[in-house]
Amino acid sequence: MQVIEYLGDPAPLARVALRFFIAAHLVDNSAIQLSGHRMNSDVLNLSGETVLVTGASGNIGNGIAARLVEAGAEVVVHYHRDQASADQLARDLGGAVTVQADLTDKAAVDAMFSAGQPSMIVNNAALQTVADLGDMSFEDWRAMLATNLDTVFLVMQRAAHAWGGRGGAIVNIASIEALDPAVGHGHYATSKAGLVMLSRAAALEFGSAGIRINCVSPGLVDREGLARDWPDGVSRWQDRAPLGRLGTAQDVADAVLFLLSPAARWISGTNLVVDGGMSAQSRW
Repeated sequence: MQVIEYLGDPAPLARVALRFFIAAHLVDNSAIQLSGHRMNSDVLNLSGETVLVTGASGNIGNGIAARLVEAGAEVVVHYHRDQASADQLARDLGGAVTVQADLTDKAAVDAMFSAGQPSMIVNNAALQTVADLGDMSFEDWRAMLATNLDTVFLVMQRAAHAWGGRGGAIVNIASIEALDPAVGHGHYATSKAGLVMLSRAAALEFGSAGIRINCVSPGLVDREGLARDWPDGVSRWQDRAPLGRLGTAQDVADAVLFLLSPAARWISGTNLVVDGGMSAQSRW
């Protein structure tokens, strides 16, 4: 074996060696003190946090709740009407607490917070229907905005009052349709676009209290029966998405976990798009 002697400045080699050492040991959950900053691979741990997940009994909500429990959080499973699914999810999570509330009702939101105060929130509850703007009733329009926008306003406002100056973290589930509407989804797209801006405004106003607020905007997320119910849409998505597949509830859940965690401690007011690269596609 040939040995080459290096006679230059040893500092660059030392820095390279340190980088290799860090990369090799971070997988063991070790922490390293470097230049006054503690590097810890456990930054996605939510132990000690209580997270309210609204609309948790649905597909995406179910995945979010399960992922947060895996990260050490205690999850409060919110539902509006589907108690059976919420109770089953609570059992699957090892005995999580469930709470029923119509989040469009301010008194119900106040009562929910009076019963217990989470330290973090995922606003996932939503309504999605298909109707042309020219044909839908005003009642249908209002129902969409009330469910997808009013509820988040009421929950965030109540949380900010409850948390005072203790800080907290909120992730609101929006949609890529907030940025790119589809025919028949005008009311839904409008509500999600409003949610993205509401989240930014709340991040601005509540930041001084230590409250971080962000959005996750998923693309097309797979669910049981989707390919059967909408084969054309699924096929078109798979053909155009740069990563070549539908999203999963777990894809969304991992993004939510990141934004709630200490890893995102200096991130607030952002909208994280989780769509397999579809938003990068040309619209021409």
